[in-house]
Amino acid sequence: MNWFNHLVTGKDNQTHDIGRWSWMLSFIALIIIAIWQVANANAVSLRELAESLGLVSGAHSASLWAKKDTEPNTSTQEAQ
Repeated sequence: MNWFNHLVTGKDNQTHDIGRWSWMLSFIALIIIAIWQVANANAVSLRELAESLGLVSGAHSASLWAKKDTEPNTSTQEAQ
């Protein structure tokens, strides 16, 4: 589970990041909704699914970029 920890924490790999958690949960929710539709014999539009995944990626990428200066700095923690 070390790889999962790297996905949802900041640069220092210790501080959990709500933006990364939101990104992960949004992706998982979209995939679950698509699977649910297939399981209930409904058609899944691949175009709409791809657009949704792209919007989630774009919005969360922009939010992480906007808060990049607030990330905990690993070099200052190592110096202490």
